[in-house]
Amino acid sequence: MVSKTQQKKLSIGIIGGGIGGVALAVALSRDPELEVHLFEAAQRFSEIGAGVSFGPNAVRAIQLLELEQSYYNIADSSPSPFEDVWFEWRRGIDDAYLTSSLAPGCGQSSVHRADFLDAIVANLPDGIAQFGKRCVDIQQDADGVEVAFEDGSHHRCDILIGFDGIKSAVRQHVLSPEQYRDLAPFWSGTYAYRGMIPTEQLEQSMEARGADKRLALVPQMYLGPDRHILTFPVKQSKLINVVAFITDRSTPNPTLPEGEAWVNTVTQEEMLDVFEGWGAASQAILECIPEPTRWALHELPELPHYRRNRVLITGDAAHAMVPHQGAGAGQALEDAYVLASLLTDKNCTRDNAETVLAAFETVRHERTCKVQRTSHEAGDLYEYSASDIGNDEARIAADLETRFDWLWNHDPRNDVIAARKHLAKDAKPLTASA
Repeated sequence: MVSKTQQKKLSIGIIGGGIGGVALAVALSRDPELEVHLFEAAQRFSEIGAGVSFGPNAVRAIQLLELEQSYYNIADSSPSPFEDVWFEWRRGIDDAYLTSSLAPGCGQSSVHRADFLDAIVANLPDGIAQFGKRCVDIQQDADGVEVAFEDGSHHRCDILIGFDGIKSAVRQHVLSPEQYRDLAPFWSGTYAYRGMIPTEQLEQSMEARGADKRLALVPQMYLGPDRHILTFPVKQSKLINVVAFITDRSTPNPTLPEGEAWVNTVTQEEMLDVFEGWGAASQAILECIPEPTRWALHELPELPHYRRNRVLITGDAAHAMVPHQGAGAGQALEDAYVLASLLTDKNCTRDNAETVLAAFETVRHERTCKVQRTSHEAGDLYEYSASDIGNDEARIAADLETRFDWLWNHDPRNDVIAARKHLAKDAKPLTASA
């Protein structure tokens, strides 16, 4: 009897049921010639965190993945006449306006992270996702990949995609710690205090402090030495997402106290002390968060490669970054679109799938590493610590007006074209169809 796997031209396993992994599974599931299985360690789909911001490149990827309706049903945007504003930038100690970063036609496009995941999941056919599947071992041979799970079960597939986040188990296979000892996640030196505030409450707090209540609805960044605060609306502007950052720059390689968790609930007093002396708007924001969570922001170094034969890591598993450009989820979505475009090509089969993964890595590696690097550099800029700029606010403002253009103007369709050029020497090159 011919198995289901043998009837398909390619079987694909995906580890990780976050935004990127589910988006990839949805896109691949549209091709009846592919067998797709998604494995999630948790007992259900879930996302940690609160608001997530998407630049124009990320929205473009969402559209190309044919998920735009699911997205637009829940997405927030800046209110008129500020619809093109990504962020207004202000001096933290007195709320003085510095400049704006504009993303014409997109502005600050944002969602609640869990809502967006739910919206994508609604497009996933039954039978693809399996839960309680924590990957504990991966073995490869010339014909495929064998994955072992903590519950004792196994799965065999032609290729395996690790979309399993910064603590990726798949990355341990692609880049073994024995050989690559310095590639583990590291603390960026930054803590992020997070909270969600009802919009009406924040407007009232702004007015009580003598600040313009418009600042509650229009996305804002308040800047200062080693600190900054951001706000933007989510949940159809019913809530305001707040993240307040502080960075330890006293040493080149800061480390967390031994045993400290990455996420902790802390007192409001601790957070207020960090921003003592800041302006009316900042005080109005922080006094509305009675129980903030404090996140020790971790990132990955730029990895030398993302692939080991038939196994590929993508999204945060490959290029986890600090959130200072709002780019992490966008890069995962770009990855998902490019990879899905290549794997659903009619000439992609189990015979050349490994070569297809290599082409994906070739066209994505340089960009994703640059996004990691510039995300860290953006945090330095916001906190008056950028090389050769420091606290020169005129130069900070000038930089902020154009620094995201290269990131936002990228079209992942060009990555697909570039990957096909790399594959052009194959006996069965991929088609030129979009």
